[in-house]
Amino acid sequence: MKIEPNTVVTMHYTVSTDEGVEIDSSRNAEPMTFIHGQNFLIKGLEEELEGKAAGDTFETKVEPEKAYGERHDQLMQAVPKSMFEGMDVEVGMQFRATTDAGDQSVTVVDVADDEVVVDGNHPLAGITLNFDVEVVDVREATAEELEHGHVHGEGGCDHDH
Repeated sequence: MKIEPNTVVTMHYTVSTDEGVEIDSSRNAEPMTFIHGQNFLIKGLEEELEGKAAGDTFETKVEPEKAYGERHDQLMQAVPKSMFEGMDVEVGMQFRATTDAGDQSVTVVDVADDEVVVDGNHPLAGITLNFDVEVVDVREATAEELEHGHVHGEGGCDHDH
């Protein structure tokens, strides 16, 4: 069976930067399983999977515009340290921030005496991603999986919706 929208795909992957820095991998764990075409993956990888079948392996490069987007300097902002009163704020911490555009995840990139610099860009924004993929299995999604929007285990859905 070929991968197309509404098929359940099970795959192993390794993703790294152009410099060869590994970002994530499923190789030493359970493979990833998802419903294809439900925007679970970044656009570029989902496009590359289309038409593949169980047993296929491939490598692909996904540019930022089809991954996590380009970096936007305007998403970096210095905020008063008093907004974090009672907290020991450190570089690398992540928070949910309320903005004019709604809630957004931000990462602390600098801490000074009176201000904290946060970055609203996705941590992988602006980075070209290199994937090494092995398609393990492809099957039709069940009606229940499609209705719920996620893959169910062997015993069916194990939680309430």
